[in-house]
Parts: sequence; C-alpha cells; structure tokens
Amino acid sequence: MATKRHAKKSHRQSERRRERNRAVRSATRTVVKRAVVAAEAGPPEEAGEAYRRAQRAIDVAARKGVIHKRAAARKKSRLARRVQKAAAPKE
Repeated sequence: MATKRHAKKSHRQSERRRERNRAVRSATRTVVKRAVVAAEAGPPEEAGEAYRRAQRAIDVAARKGVIHKRAAARKKSRLARRVQKAAAPKE
C-alpha cells in the first residue's frame, strides 16, 4: 500500500478512473451486444437503430479514452459488417 501522501492520492484517483472506465466499457459492451442480437433476430429497422446506438456508445468510449480510437473504428467496422450480413436477404 502507498505510504506517501501523493502516492495515496494518485491511488485514489486511479481507483475512481478505473470505476468510471469500467462503467463506460460495460455499457458499451451491452449496447453492442443488443445491436448484434437485433441484427440477427429482429427486423432490419430495429437493427439499424440498435447499430446507431452502439456506434454512438463506441464513439463516446473512444472520446473518453476508455478505448483507443483505432480500436473504436475497428469495432464499428466489424459491427457494421455483422449488421449488413444479417440484413442481407437469405438465399
């Protein structure tokens, strides 16, 4: 455990940041999962709306520094492909 005053403070700050980042990451994962489920099961309009919500959540996470901006771009790209594939007419 930290003994110096500034070390204790930085530990408190990192704990607060960790909790905040965990909340944002968890919310993002939930929204993305809902978008995937909607794409595979629901109607295309619902899937599109869920995709837009997920895209926004990913952008917010990247803006807050929870995930890297390139990781965000990769996640959005992969999610878009899944939504398009699910929306495509079945053969």
